[in-house]
Amino acid sequence: MRIAVLGAGLAGVTLAYRLLKDGHEVVVVDRGEAAANFTSYANAGLVAPGHAYAWSSPSAPGMLLRSLWRDDQALRFRPSLDPALWRWTLKFLAQCTAERARINTTTKVRLCRYAQDCLHQVVAETGVDYDGRGGGLLYLYRKPATFEAAVAKMAILTAEGVELQALDPEAAAGVDPALAPVKERLAGAVYAPGDESGDARRFTLALAELCAERGVVFRWGETVTRLEVEGDRVRRAATDRGGLEADAFVLALGALSPRLVRGLSLDLPIYPVKGYSVTLPTAGRNNVPAVGGVDEDNLVAYCPMGERLRITATAEFAGYDSSHRPADFRSMLQSARELFPDAGDWERPDYWACLRPMTPTGIPILGRSRHRNLFLNTGHGHMGWTMACGTAEIVGDVIAGRRPAIDTAGMTLPSTALH
Repeated sequence: MRIAVLGAGLAGVTLAYRLLKDGHEVVVVDRGEAAANFTSYANAGLVAPGHAYAWSSPSAPGMLLRSLWRDDQALRFRPSLDPALWRWTLKFLAQCTAERARINTTTKVRLCRYAQDCLHQVVAETGVDYDGRGGGLLYLYRKPATFEAAVAKMAILTAEGVELQALDPEAAAGVDPALAPVKERLAGAVYAPGDESGDARRFTLALAELCAERGVVFRWGETVTRLEVEGDRVRRAATDRGGLEADAFVLALGALSPRLVRGLSLDLPIYPVKGYSVTLPTAGRNNVPAVGGVDEDNLVAYCPMGERLRITATAEFAGYDSSHRPADFRSMLQSARELFPDAGDWERPDYWACLRPMTPTGIPILGRSRHRNLFLNTGHGHMGWTMACGTAEIVGDVIAGRRPAIDTAGMTLPSTALH
């Protein structure tokens, strides 16, 4: 079968690889000049089932409200006249109950654990090099109250098979000696020994190159403008360079996905949430972190990648604006530098901002749409690196008519949207 994958980020390229294994003729279309040029370009780098908690929680509405006058909130709401923002926000707030947070977290961690196994399988099959690093991840807490709360909520993940350990500051420094000079600033840490990290863009570029060598056609610098429908099928994807026909189409355009299908009476509850990252060179520096992690009280993630240190933070509801300025990174850099003052060249930051395709639940939308030959692989939010290889397997299974290896409840469009 000839299948057109729309989008060449992590979601699109991992799916292209899976479809290639199934023997399909695969064409990938992307507006960029190479794979992983947008949301997957400089993400946090953490493969983190041990951090699969839902953003939509009882504490989230307060963060959004406080962000209207404070810039130190992990979630920042920037009101606008965009009706899509308000529709999405109402759906997000509806998920911010304790029960919905538990259900969404359980679904997320089920997907993340499966996807991590799928990532290992892809690496074993291909040998792609992506600065991968095992040894677990550390989730650091500076305040006793937040550490105690974190330990209390570990049970929801451990019940799903994630190994988590509560550590005092001395034990945390034993896992990562780079913390030894600042351990007195910590109240404790949660250690996820099965979590890992790596450069998502490097992985995607290498996998795309392998796919191209094996016959996948990549059409770079080509923007899909609309999907042309006949009856209950998509006949053609129109682009700014003409278009293409295929037996099946897969939507993997991240935050741009809802815009493309708006004219198809398909309402995808996805909205862009802006994230910021900084990459620092670490060559010749002392006390680079041995493993990645998150400074939880400031919600700043850090990840060593070869001779670089990636720092990421913030979830800003600001529409489709991906612009940035140095002042946007000041707080996150200060937090990271307090923990790792000698880890990188702080005078040579490489700034980046991206648009995460968030659903109200934080769970991607996978599988069938209301059109027989249009499939969905989108809405991966802030955990696309963790989830991508697993969602590729699931969507590949659905296209092939196979039952996915895990329960996909909560990961598909509501049945009312399929008719």
